[in-house]
Amino acid sequence: MAAGNGRDYGYRRRVQLSYDEAIQKVRETLKEQGFGVLTEIDVTGTLKQKLDKDFGRRYVILGACNPHLAHRALNSELELGLLLPCNVIVYEDGDGCVIAAVDPGAMLSIVGNPALDEVADEAGKRLRTAIDRAAEGS
Repeated sequence: MAAGNGRDYGYRRRVQLSYDEAIQKVRETLKEQGFGVLTEIDVTGTLKQKLDKDFGRRYVILGACNPHLAHRALNSELELGLLLPCNVIVYEDGDGCVIAAVDPGAMLSIVGNPALDEVADEAGKRLRTAIDRAAEGS
């Protein structure tokens, strides 16, 4: 599914889970795929606190990292840390939620280092698997 501007830079699934359930489920499935969540940004809360603006839905950004893949990538491209970690989002959407992850291949294509292709492919497969498993049974 393409993003709002017609460009596809992520993988997403709509799930019939509550917001809290979706976050819990994707954290579990990311862990199964070797990712840890390094950061968590409550977008809704931050916008309210910093700008006194209501975003209208709950929305979180999880900064996920697979240490083995990050190590391989950083050994190929030292400044790749500028593009890490992989962002995974969860947001309310009607009576369910959307879980989405950045497409590492699309993101790393700006670097122009073919040595990163294999790492991006593996990271992408693992992120898609995590999202698909989080969506199972929802």
